[in-house]
Order: sequence, then C-alpha cells, then structure tokens
Amino acid sequence: MTWQHTHDVAIIGLGAMGSAAAFELSRRGADVIGFDRFTPPHTLGSSHGESRIIREAYFEHPVYVPMVQRAFELWRELERLSGAALLEQTGGLMVGAPGSDLVEGALRSARLHGLQHSLLSAADIRASFPMLHAQPDMVGVWEPRAGMLAAEACVSAHLEQARRRGAVLRFDEAVSHWRAAEGPISVSAGLGRTLAKRLIICAGAWVGSLLRGMRLPFGIERQAVHWFEPVGDAGLFSSPRCPIHLWQFDGGRFFYGFPDRGDGVKVAFHHGGETTAADHVRREVAPAEVDEVRAVVKRFVPAANGRLLRSVVCLYTNTPDEHFWIDRHPDQPNVLVASPCSGHGFKFAPVIGEILADLVEQKPARFDLSLFRWRRG
Repeated sequence: MTWQHTHDVAIIGLGAMGSAAAFELSRRGADVIGFDRFTPPHTLGSSHGESRIIREAYFEHPVYVPMVQRAFELWRELERLSGAALLEQTGGLMVGAPGSDLVEGALRSARLHGLQHSLLSAADIRASFPMLHAQPDMVGVWEPRAGMLAAEACVSAHLEQARRRGAVLRFDEAVSHWRAAEGPISVSAGLGRTLAKRLIICAGAWVGSLLRGMRLPFGIERQAVHWFEPVGDAGLFSSPRCPIHLWQFDGGRFFYGFPDRGDGVKVAFHHGGETTAADHVRREVAPAEVDEVRAVVKRFVPAANGRLLRSVVCLYTNTPDEHFWIDRHPDQPNVLVASPCSGHGFKFAPVIGEILADLVEQKPARFDLSLFRWRRG
C-alpha cells in the first residue's frame, strides 16, 4: 500500500475566513493545505468589491463587540507583517429613526461596552457631514473607530503570510466531496485525494454542496454594489471628510456607503437581494437595479448622484437569524464549519481565523460563541 502524507488541517474555501484560518494555523506550526475553486481574491463570491466596513458599536448584538475589537488588533498586526495598507479609520455613522434596530442596537452595544460614541440629531449630521442628508426625524450614532478595509488586499495578505509559513494553497481546484471515517479525513479535489486530521469548511455560498443531506437553513442572496461619480465638490467624499455610513430607512430597509477612494462613491443595499444559487448567479446588473439604488442616493446622499461608474454582484450566505455559523459538524467532531456570515462577516475574518485555530487545537473559547452554534432553521 502506498503511503500518503496526512496534513494537520485541510481548509475548503480561501476567501476572507479560509485565508485567515490558513494564516493563523500555519503560524502556529500546523501543516495546512487549502483549496479554492477559483484563484482568490476573485469576484465570484463574498470577499471582493474593494472595501468593507469595520465598525465597533455593533447593532446586530453586543456579543460581537469583543470579537471586532480583537479583529482591529489583528488587522493592524497583518498590516505590520505584510507591509500593506489594509485598514483606514474614517469614523462611522449609523443613521435611522429613534428606536430603529440600527440606532438602538448600536447604542446598546456602545453603552454596554463603554465605547466612545455620540448621538447626533439630523441637524447635527448635516452640519458635521454635509454630504449626508438625514431626514428631520432621523438621528445618528457616531463612532470614531469605524473605518474601511481593503477587501482583496486583506485576502491576499492572509494568503501570502500563510504561504510564507508553509501552507500549501491549491487554487482553481474545487473540492467535490470529503469523507470522514476511521483515521484521517479524505478530501477529493481536482488533483486527487488529500488526507488531513482536521477539516475546516469555509466555502461561503458553496457550503451546501459540501454538506449534502444536512438540511441546512442557509440561503444565498445576490447583492448588487455600485460606484457613482460625485457631483460638485468631489473632495466632499474624501475619507478625512466623509465617514462610512449605514442607514435604516422606510421601516426595515438598509443601505450603506463609503468615502471615495478614487474610484467613486460605493453604495449598496444591505439585504433585500434576490435568492440565488452559487453556480447560477445572475452576474449582470440590470438598469432597474441601478435606478432603485440611485433613488435612495438621491434622497440621502445627493452629492453622490452622478454618473454610474460600475456595478458588481456579490453574494451573502445567510442564516435565518443572520448570526454567524461557527461550530463543529454534529456528526464529525474533526470537521468545522465557518461559512455563513449573513453579509456582515468580513471585518471579523482574522478573529474567526483565531477562533477556528483554537477549536482545532481544542483550546477554551476566548469569546462567547453561543449565538453561532449549530442550530435548526
């Protein structure tokens, strides 16, 4: 019988979460092999689009705050290791009606964790940030630590640091299936079978194809993202003057925007996209989709209502409660699943890499992970 090398850990999916896990495990001395069906960073999943928001007064739940605080530290560490500029602090503004999920959730997290913040009236918002036109019945939660991450550069930096520490990274090689029985886990991909003691599945929108028969409650949501040319004073949207901003409006609708990094003002809806499947995504953005987001830009960020520069499509992998999913496979304790992040996970990538490495090493949890356990739909 031919001997085959057994890796310590195999990782399926090398986007934001998988690249971070590969780096963290390889720097701890693990023998890591990673697979991705494309060449990351690519434009077909959830880790592209040039920028991602990072914010601390987390409206979704206060349990995320210690995790994102650790993520801030780890992004800065990755900058030092890689020499790349990854995180730009711009401050952040969460705008909505008093009592809205966004405003009340951000205030709850800020107060519970003693975060620096301010509550601004609509007049305050317009005076401080004249590019943002809050309606008279709106308020804003200002947090100074928020900012934006360079998405593709972050993934590239994690992958390069993992490779420097010995990780084997196999791109353009889709995993067809895996099998865990007695002994090591077998992972079958384009170039044959690989063996590993542990397996981490970070396949994003493709996670369901790797957990067949599990009746998982995950949904894949198509999201269109747009860049508009500013009208008038383009400097109004430079990062020293314009913060990242997240809005709740018309009840339960959300959209967000970024400063102009030289390629236009990026805006998009948060949720509300069409349901899709990973291999059957409508990649073209229709004129009606541009018109819909433009109408919102005209209401709230009118100085960004210039020429459309471009639009792209990205994917959310959603859980029913929109919290993360980070846990062991219920039948295979050596298999970890950390994929569905419901459209708000990128900022957490390095700390999720740490969490996964700790789970592989069976170390005590550093954070409260109870919201992220395996659960019914």
